[in-house]
Amino acid sequence: MSLEFGDQTVIVTGAGGGLGRQYALEFARRGAAVVVNDAGGSVAGAGGSDVPASRVVEEIVANGGRAVASLDSIATPEGGAAVVDAAIAAFGRVDVVVHNAGILRDKSLVKLDWADLDAVLDVHLRGAFYVSKPAFIHMKDSKYGRFVFTSSNAGVFGNFGQSNYGAAKAGLVGLSNVLAIEGAKSGITSNVIMPVARTRMTEDLLGHFADQVAPELVTPMVVFLASAACELTHECFSAVGGRYARVFTGLTQGWYAGKGVVPSAEDILVHLDEIENRDGYTVPLSTADELTALLPLLAQE
Repeated sequence: MSLEFGDQTVIVTGAGGGLGRQYALEFARRGAAVVVNDAGGSVAGAGGSDVPASRVVEEIVANGGRAVASLDSIATPEGGAAVVDAAIAAFGRVDVVVHNAGILRDKSLVKLDWADLDAVLDVHLRGAFYVSKPAFIHMKDSKYGRFVFTSSNAGVFGNFGQSNYGAAKAGLVGLSNVLAIEGAKSGITSNVIMPVARTRMTEDLLGHFADQVAPELVTPMVVFLASAACELTHECFSAVGGRYARVFTGLTQGWYAGKGVVPSAEDILVHLDEIENRDGYTVPLSTADELTALLPLLAQE
């Protein structure tokens, strides 16, 4: 089966280089009309330039594809809306949003400036909201859509010196999960990619490992998640160096104190092994899933 995007419009944020550029080129090669969004700033989010986005558009067009550049910063509601407006104006529809834009301002928590927190949240997390909301509205009208959000192992697992980045990336998992639930009746899926790849943002962090994690190795999973063939939703995937794996939040069977019992902190200590025991864990897909699983316990006499 060939995964084609011939009648679709794909928005890729942060598409002027690195992973985003690879995604944009591949979507265009598969027939999509692509909105190449990139404000052209530095890794830290300073400045701006039309060169990165324009070059990717030129490359797509030179290969016979369709693309337009969006230079809008997604760090504001107006900027996010402008990206979606550009897609509608140029191609008349929005089918896929790949939220890839990001910046880095790494510092340990005690050294973190609030400006560095705000800047990272604005691009990674708030920016995802600002683009996703107007795109979601169009997708609901057309009864179809695909969201792919870029989280990180730093957000799900943690990494020293990246409290602002990690918090933003963890927030994207929560956003994706809710969109998966809210979009289900409208044919909209939402999933998360956790990539590790050699880009200008990671070259200094990865060292010699950078040679093993080309950005091209992340693209196949992103393209699949964005395709009509993908019926998965509410999921998260790691893509590193050609290895693809599902990442999930599990819930242990835990320990139940008993109906009407108010346990003490000492009781928690005594039963900690049961609380931590991962045998028979479940993977809830909503708040309702967890509460439903509790009903048999709560119904006990």
